[in-house]
Amino acid sequence: MSRALVRDEGVAKKKTVKDSIFYGGIGVLAGLTLVSLVTIIGFILIKGLPNIDIAFLTEDPKAMGKEGGIFSIIIGTIYVTAVAIIIALPIGTAAAIYFSEYAKGGKGVKIIRFFTEVLAGIPSIIFGLFGFSFFVVFLGLGWSVLSGGLTLSLMVLPTLIRATEESLKTVPVSYREGSLSLGATKWQTIVKVILPCCKSGILTGLILGIGRAIGETAAVMLTIGGSLRVAASLFDSTRTMALHLYMLASEGFSEEKTYATAALLIIIVMLINMAANMVTSKVGKVEK
Repeated sequence: MSRALVRDEGVAKKKTVKDSIFYGGIGVLAGLTLVSLVTIIGFILIKGLPNIDIAFLTEDPKAMGKEGGIFSIIIGTIYVTAVAIIIALPIGTAAAIYFSEYAKGGKGVKIIRFFTEVLAGIPSIIFGLFGFSFFVVFLGLGWSVLSGGLTLSLMVLPTLIRATEESLKTVPVSYREGSLSLGATKWQTIVKVILPCCKSGILTGLILGIGRAIGETAAVMLTIGGSLRVAASLFDSTRTMALHLYMLASEGFSEEKTYATAALLIIIVMLINMAANMVTSKVGKVEK
């Protein structure tokens, strides 16, 4: 056996050992992450599920949350999240279309994209302070569903823009060229060809935005007021589940209600993600 062959075999064995150590380390880290996730979710569900019943879901909170349920809190969460998504979705989609289809990559576009990425990393309490100063005080909207929804829409915009833009980039150039060669305009190509091909990506961004809006606390704490009643209009104060959970935990009103609210919030987020995966999978099969 030649020396070159022996040397090559030695190098191959070293690579195999390194690969095994590398993949083993990744497996250990992945296992630790999974164990941590299961431990946290399991602990909350074990403590909270026994306290969730029909009364808890259908009654309004009483005595600052010590008694009653969280019906008005659930409605408030739906209201604020819906306002945020209704405002952010068209703006985010339009911005992503501009970046992907119309922008030529100039300095101005790079600056806008840079600040969009910076926006994604700003702490939520800063959004809350801005929402309080601008929407609540300057525009005179007060502590309301509208103020909270507008503030959350700013928070979810970067997520929607990035997810939609990346999805648009996956559409083959041949689709665009084929549509244009048949006489379609740029806008017709975008609406009729490109957007239908990346519905799953847009939906993923939408779900991520909904998840962030539902779980946000600091931003809404300074903008929606925290009323325990069902909001009669967009200009009424309300309270979301995340904010209600924070108030219960920080004030120590009721441990049972705290864990029940936390468990329900986890269940809702899990259901949203499961539904998103199912819809995305089905849409992906249709697109193929």
